[in-house]
Amino acid sequence: MHAPRTRVQRRPVHGVLLLDKPLGFSSNQALQKAKWLLRAEKAGHTGTLDPLATGVLPLCFGAATKFSQLHLDADKTYETVVRLGVSTTTGDAEGEVVETLPVTCSAGQVVEVLDRFMGPISQVPPMHSALKKDGKALYEYAREGVTVEREPRQVTIHELELLDMQLKGDAPFLRLRVCCSKGTYIRTLGEDIARALGCGGHLTLLRRVQTGPFTADQCITVEALEALPEEQRLKRLLPVQSLLPDHTAVTLDSDNAARFLSGMRRRGDWKDQPHVAIYGPPAGESTSPVLLGSGHTQAGELIPGRLLSPIEIQQILEPAT
Repeated sequence: MHAPRTRVQRRPVHGVLLLDKPLGFSSNQALQKAKWLLRAEKAGHTGTLDPLATGVLPLCFGAATKFSQLHLDADKTYETVVRLGVSTTTGDAEGEVVETLPVTCSAGQVVEVLDRFMGPISQVPPMHSALKKDGKALYEYAREGVTVEREPRQVTIHELELLDMQLKGDAPFLRLRVCCSKGTYIRTLGEDIARALGCGGHLTLLRRVQTGPFTADQCITVEALEALPEEQRLKRLLPVQSLLPDHTAVTLDSDNAARFLSGMRRRGDWKDQPHVAIYGPPAGESTSPVLLGSGHTQAGELIPGRLLSPIEIQQILEPAT
């Protein structure tokens, strides 16, 4: 007989966990593991990483999920290795080899080709991606052997740095650091660069080292999180407002804070600001202003956007054990 499974007692948890996603985990698997370890009631992530990618994956808990959409627009930085001369069905090492070509390019040609991919570029999303067509993920079509039409999309490559290269030998490669806009497919970029070099290629490594303000050295691995005593795991969470680093801070007094939380606009001598983080006065044992939500200011009015509920604010001030 199997021993009965222990039911996890969930609790309200609010904040951001910077996870170093392990190889082989989907973003959702990583999220569910962290959610279980924290016994959190509500969780979400800020955009997916491929199972074959590792690195920075911000996970949002409780009230932080209200602002996760903002982070989807953040620029990302990756380090990747492109194996030259071998093309695969998926653009990475998981696929089947479809073509093998000699690598005859020079170092000068590599630099010239990389320059071509700087700035705004057009990409056709890969079939092996989570992008949806008629309500179905492209990778599902790909598994069925079906190729569907995909519209090119515009992305921006802010930086493209050549970290290392080997053009001779049994396994020629390029190691690159890419800083790019949201929605950039690094597998497609690697394939396109290798194709432009006349030899084709695929990704053998992909690691996200930064997303928005969050870097890999701030992250914790699943193993390290699991090894911590339970009360220490919560201390790895960043506050909800860490998702609002570029927002202008506005602090209200008690009366205006209560009215703002009920959805009412407030008047003041504020300049027009598209992104504002609104705080109330310190409460409970906290000596810092308390986050109420986000919004914007226009024509001297503070206009609510995403608001925390009074219950969420109370839970943040008095975290459950």
